[in-house]
Amino acid sequence: MPDQPVPEEPRMPASLNAQNKAEYIETAIQIAIRRGEFDDLPGAGKPIEGLGTHHDPDWWIRRKIETENLTGLGPPALMLRDEDRRLDDELDALNREEDVRAVLDDFNLRVIDARRQLRGGPPVVTKTRDVDAEVVRWQERRDAAATAASAALTAPADPAHAQPARTRWWRRRR
Repeated sequence: MPDQPVPEEPRMPASLNAQNKAEYIETAIQIAIRRGEFDDLPGAGKPIEGLGTHHDPDWWIRRKIETENLTGLGPPALMLRDEDRRLDDELDALNREEDVRAVLDDFNLRVIDARRQLRGGPPVVTKTRDVDAEVVRWQERRDAAATAASAALTAPADPAHAQPARTRWWRRRR
């Protein structure tokens, strides 16, 4: 049985309109299928991961954000909720009270600004933080961490886990 000749690339029509373009693309796809250019592609015949029963038109961008580990993207309401969850850890990393107050003031301004925006999207339910109360909480966490660290340094060694004193080699022979 003689092999069928593989058709050549379709020629681009002289005047390109929506109908010609669709026909040209479909012809190019069919020729590529006959040549086997789509054979053995990774993931061929497997379902697309993460597609559930609900329709999400933005599934591809969500997956891209997750795989690329991109941050800072999304509606302000969601970004502020995420930042609110991580804010205590961020404050604990600071050393000066002025820095803590500056971070809290900036956070509160962005929450208020997001509430004023009428761009749509999910509602902003993140609450502003009381700066003075948060500074007191920051200082308490800082004092507790310092106390725990000093207690760990000054705690006597557990005798059950203590290693025996090593004897020098010249004293072992006696």
